[in-house]
Amino acid sequence: MSAIAQTFEHILGADAVCSWETLNAIQPSLQSQIAQAITPETQIDCIIYPSTLAELAEAIACAHTQRWRVLLCGSGSKLHWGGLAQGIQVVISTARMNRLIEHAAGDMTVTVEAGMRFVELQALLAKSGQFLTADPAYPQIATVGGIVATADTGALRQRYGGIREFLIGISIARTDGQTAKAGGRVVKNVAGYDLMKLFTGSYGTLGAIGELTFRLYPLPAASRTVVLTGDAEAIAQATSTLRASGLTPTAIELLSAEAVKALFGSRGADLGLIARFQGIEISVEKQTEQVLKISQTLGLSSVDLTDDPENSLWHQRQELMEHRPPEPQIFCKIGVLPARVVETLVKLAGLPDLAPAIATFHASSGLGTVRCSASLQSILDLRQICQAQSGFLTVLEAPIAIKQKLDVWGYSGNSLEIMRRLKQQFDSENLFSPGRFVGGI
Repeated sequence: MSAIAQTFEHILGADAVCSWETLNAIQPSLQSQIAQAITPETQIDCIIYPSTLAELAEAIACAHTQRWRVLLCGSGSKLHWGGLAQGIQVVISTARMNRLIEHAAGDMTVTVEAGMRFVELQALLAKSGQFLTADPAYPQIATVGGIVATADTGALRQRYGGIREFLIGISIARTDGQTAKAGGRVVKNVAGYDLMKLFTGSYGTLGAIGELTFRLYPLPAASRTVVLTGDAEAIAQATSTLRASGLTPTAIELLSAEAVKALFGSRGADLGLIARFQGIEISVEKQTEQVLKISQTLGLSSVDLTDDPENSLWHQRQELMEHRPPEPQIFCKIGVLPARVVETLVKLAGLPDLAPAIATFHASSGLGTVRCSASLQSILDLRQICQAQSGFLTVLEAPIAIKQKLDVWGYSGNSLEIMRRLKQQFDSENLFSPGRFVGGI
């Protein structure tokens, strides 16, 4: 047992500390996920599992005093996203911080610990006819803390916005081991910072998320999805018409030709569009009928789905982007102006080195994901296309050798210096996930 592990045993107990070698024997998949988040030369000593916010803060205070570099995780489902952390000695997992603290069903809010799994929280909320309005990657294993740390909203952002829109309270352990709260059920804030917005999408670089409070919504009474497929020009017109209408879809997703082929078989379509409507039954029915009329006018093929076929479609779409075949692939997050999404999909199809590329975009936000077997140069070419359209391309997942050769974030905005000052303010010793975020933060 190393000196680092022994130190944490005194704080948390022997059952809350696992050496790197032991982790390989009992949870090889987690060790593999952690290995994809760090540089090859990094030597991790141990992983620790605090059970409460107080234990989390105490463990972090110890690491801060000893100047041990820390990597934060929940279940590890998205550790392979983002940059490679450097010099990590200790991994802190919130997996045992998985309790429901308070569900105020009448106020439609819920407070949970960061390590609670998303699927378990949704099951608890469903008993009261409510749900958390996120559609994250890896929903079966993702924790709510990890979802917030990666700002992973998913398709439901069309109706409910991003994580920042429904995260109303947060409790954190700062990098010096002190705890702080902001937002809902708060007595004290911290130096005027909006901690909910700062920690959303921070990739564990500013401190550790301990507890979260969310605004909830009632489960919809009815749901239907319309699938449109056809040529790019008609899909672009349908998307524009739908966005300009008074319709209120829960989700509008644009699909590349390869995504259409994977989900529906080969139909010879350039692109696809899937629009989901949820709410009271009569509203859902009328809105669906209007979309079908738009489809007929533009000469697009259409399918109207409900119940199990509808749920199966959205599940398959999720699996399509999460699928990790044996051969190395690159998974990117892309953002362009909403009006340029179809144009971007067409240009993507024209890059031979990217084929076959499976891509999906949120029609109204212009945010999307692309999964492909690709060379480094083809990714740089696609990034250039996005940036030329006032957009961006971030490499979330790629072989470590490729991540070491490029700036995975590709950030070209004007707020990098502000982000660096915030990092200095929250983590002056650069101990938390160094290298994971934009600009090597």
